[in-house]
Order: sequence, then C-alpha cells, then structure tokens
Amino acid sequence: MDELNNFIYMMNHNLEFSGSIILFLLGIQIFNTLTGNIFLILGIIPRKWYGLPGIIFSPFLHGGFTHLLFNSVPMFILMNVLLMQGYISFFLVSSQIAVMGGVATWLLGRNAIHVGASGLVLGYMGYFIVFWYFDQSAVNTAILIVLLYYIGGILMGLMPDDPSVSWEGHVYGFIAGGISAIFNIFPAYYPKLLSKFLDMPGIILYRLVFHQG
Repeated sequence: MDELNNFIYMMNHNLEFSGSIILFLLGIQIFNTLTGNIFLILGIIPRKWYGLPGIIFSPFLHGGFTHLLFNSVPMFILMNVLLMQGYISFFLVSSQIAVMGGVATWLLGRNAIHVGASGLVLGYMGYFIVFWYFDQSAVNTAILIVLLYYIGGILMGLMPDDPSVSWEGHVYGFIAGGISAIFNIFPAYYPKLLSKFLDMPGIILYRLVFHQG
C-alpha cells in the first residue's frame, strides 16, 4: 500500500513538470510554423553530415500540430511514469534513447528528414517493457498493464505501413529504450566511455533546467 501511495504522490508531483515539457514542444511548433517550418532542417537526415544535429534536435520538432498532438498524449503519460524514478534518471534515460535511436536512424534510415518525439515515446514503452521483464513487482506489473491498455496502440508504430511516417525512428527508439532499461538495471555492464557519450545531452539538459553548476 505504501508503494502505491508513493506512486500516486509522485504522479501528482510531476504533472507540472511534464506538462511544461508538452507546452515547450507546443511553443517550438508554433514558432516553427510561423517561420515556414524552416527548423525541420534540424531533423535527422540519414548519412549526411549536416543531418547529425538531428540526433539531438529531432525529438523537439514535428511536421505539424496533428503530429505533435498524437505524440503528446502518450508522451505525457509515459513521462510521468518515468519521472517516478527521479528527474536525473528521466533525463539520462531520455538521452540514451534519443542518442541510440537517433544514431541508428541516421545510419540506417530512409533518405528523408526524420522528426518527431515518437521515437522517444516508443523508446519509453520499450524501456518499461524490458524493465518489467527484469523486475516484475506488483507496481511495475500494474503500470505496464495500464500502459498497454490505454496507449498500447502506439506499438503499431513499429510496423512500416505508412511511407510518410518514420517507422525506422520508432523501431530504433523502441530498441534503444530496451537497451537503456538494461543499462539502468545492470549498471555494471554499462561501459564508462559509452555512458559519457549517451548520457551527456541528458546531463547538460538537467543542469540547464535545474540550474546545476
């Protein structure tokens, strides 16, 4: 019961933070729309050197308000669950998913501009599935059941059924989320050099957001 009460408390405590992230993405989308979507050039462009910045920036960019809306609902839910593990964990897991999934998309994706937070969203889902596999506590089981029941449909994004959708980003994000869970459950197997590479964007963002020196 204490574990459940803590879960409810943490969910309520983090609503403002997760909501501010969604508002931030909305602000970026409004600004991008007003400038003629010029910032979409910062998406992932596979195998082009000028497409490398998209590994970091693509999760913040969307092709339109509908695209952002479809990502925002599951992202809001998944972020609140992940934030139960703490803010630093949230930033590190997000960083790991974005970098691993982004690099894979840059190396193997179609010749297109890949943008959107959907890779991150699928990454969170992959993270929770693998995390549950190694820690099948009552709370983790309940969380996964609720996630699959309410937003399990996002897993259909792993299927390449729409040429206008970056299914590669979805698949690689999902895989990256699973790998991130393994790193967090078994930190001894997380190579230090790889840790510095994957965690750096998250650490920088954490320090910026919370004004850490």
